[in-house]
Amino acid sequence: MAKIRVLLADDHTLFRAGIRSLLQTVADVEFVAEAADGHEALRLVAAHHPDIALIDIMMPSLNGLDTAARIVQGHPRTRVVILSMNADEVSVLKALRAGAAGYLVKTADPAELELAVRAVARGERFLSSAVAEHVLATCLKRIDKEQSSIERLTPRQREVLQLIAEGHTTKEIASKVGVSAKTAEAYRTDLMRVLEIHDVASLTRYAIRAGLVSLDG
Repeated sequence: MAKIRVLLADDHTLFRAGIRSLLQTVADVEFVAEAADGHEALRLVAAHHPDIALIDIMMPSLNGLDTAARIVQGHPRTRVVILSMNADEVSVLKALRAGAAGYLVKTADPAELELAVRAVARGERFLSSAVAEHVLATCLKRIDKEQSSIERLTPRQREVLQLIAEGHTTKEIASKVGVSAKTAEAYRTDLMRVLEIHDVASLTRYAIRAGLVSLDG
C-alpha cells in the first residue's frame, strides 16, 4: 500500500518538530518536507507533490489561507488541512472557502492528527472535535434565536409571513386573509418591525429557516 505523503508548513520550529515526530510514528504516513512560510510551502508542494499539506493559518510572507487557495488551484491532487489556534465559525468558513479539506485546531488531542490525515487522504472532510462542537453550538444558538423570534409573532403575523414568503402580493394577501390592502400592508410593516427584517427577500429566507415554507414549494 502506498504511503500517505505529508508536507507541513508552520513558522514555529518547535511546533513543526512536534508534528513531524508524531507523523513519523504513524504507519503508512511519510513526512516529506516542511516549510516555515507560505512561499516556501508552495515551492515544496511543487517539488514533492504531497498527498496532504498541513498549512498553518497564520504565517509570514504569505498567510495560510492564500497558500491553501494556491495549492488547491495549482496542485489539485494535494489536499489541504488548515492548522489554527482558533475554533470559531468564521475562521473555519474562510478555510473551507479557500478550498481546505480539513481544519485541525492546534490544541487538539494528538490522535486527531492521524484521524485528520487519514480522513482527508480518503477524500473526506475533517473538522477537529472542538471545531465541530463550536459550529454546532453556534448553529443551535442561531436556531434558538430564530425560534424565539418566531414565537413573538401572532398567528396572523405568521400567516402573513408565510404568504409573503410564498410570493403573494399585498393585494393577494389581503384577499386570502380577508382584510383590506391597507391592513395587509400594516401587517407586513409590523412583521418587519418585530423581526427587524426590512426587505421581502430577507423575510423569505427567514420563513424558510423557520420552517414556514420550503424551498421545494
